Amino acid sequence: MANRRLAPAAEQPQNFAFSPENAEWAQGQIAKYPEGRQASAVIPLLWRAQEQNGGWLPQKAIEAVADQLGMPHIRVLEVATFYTMFALEPVGRHWIQVCGTVPCHCCGAVELKEMLQARLGPSGHVSADGNFSWLEVECLGACCNAPMVQINQDYYEDLTPESLSRLMDDLAAGRPVTPGPQVDRSASAPLGGPDTLSDPALYDGSRVGAWRKRFEETRKDEGAADSGAKDEAASSEKRAATDPKPARPVAGRPVESAATDAPAQRAAAHQEPVKADEKVQASDKEHSTAGRAAEPAAPKAIKDLEPAGAEAGAQSSLPRDVPPPQPAASGVEAPAEPAPGADATASSKGRGRSKPATKPERT
Repeated sequence: MANRRLAPAAEQPQNFAFSPENAEWAQGQIAKYPEGRQASAVIPLLWRAQEQNGGWLPQKAIEAVADQLGMPHIRVLEVATFYTMFALEPVGRHWIQVCGTVPCHCCGAVELKEMLQARLGPSGHVSADGNFSWLEVECLGACCNAPMVQINQDYYEDLTPESLSRLMDDLAAGRPVTPGPQVDRSASAPLGGPDTLSDPALYDGSRVGAWRKRFEETRKDEGAADSGAKDEAASSEKRAATDPKPARPVAGRPVESAATDAPAQRAAAHQEPVKADEKVQASDKEHSTAGRAAEPAAPKAIKDLEPAGAEAGAQSSLPRDVPPPQPAASGVEAPAEPAPGADATASSKGRGRSKPATKPERT
């Protein structure tokens, strides 16, 4: 695909401004978006600017759209150079965009490009009569009808170099042309016509008429059985009134015994929810636990409480001016503390001379 660059400065107009009609239309497009999101209208505004400028988008139009939307010029330029729907240099009255992606490439797009190259010259240049210019673009979404081209805003599909050349002759002469497939095909239907749902009876009403006839005959047969059905329904209602079924099964319990005898069931049967013997039992303080508060436990004496902090361990008997001994290594018996009042120097002579414990061997 060709590089996306702006037209040379010699071809660029000196200024650009929307016409009054397009300016009013642009304000309507911007109003569709909430405050702070007006940049979302950049593509429709660029498209309208391209149409006003004769089919291509100059640099001044890009900058004018950016200023109107409060966007940096480079951001709008990125949009214009990304989408091939925006022509960045002058085009002919009939701008031909040739799809060059894989389906069209495999079905004959290469031959179409060769024909256009021979007839019009390199892509991106306008023909001498000003009628045509062409450009290779990415997928245009008509893969079922490959190869195809877009001329201005219409699709022309199922092309060959010969059919595209005739189409260009008709456009140059002002003769009417038919967009869409250029072969005996309807839209994207199979070549040669549809091969499914081809029975004319699907469309002439005969299928619907036959279905209606069967429906009416069925209704007649059902009408004869309606009276018997009504009698059966009345009999069922009468039996349900005299012999109602329980709302819930008894789950294997004897029918004559009640499933439960809880206060909720007694209240539903308009009985006293709480039985008299239950009230008596609840009022007996020796057996009832209702309203009985837990008695607080007696506080422990201070001497019985667990020592906290340093009091939890044994106190050292060394004088305050004697440094404590180094902790013994694992597996080595710690040296005994000197008796109170003993010479501190003598007690510390052997300190630090103890042989370190050997590392136990693994078994």
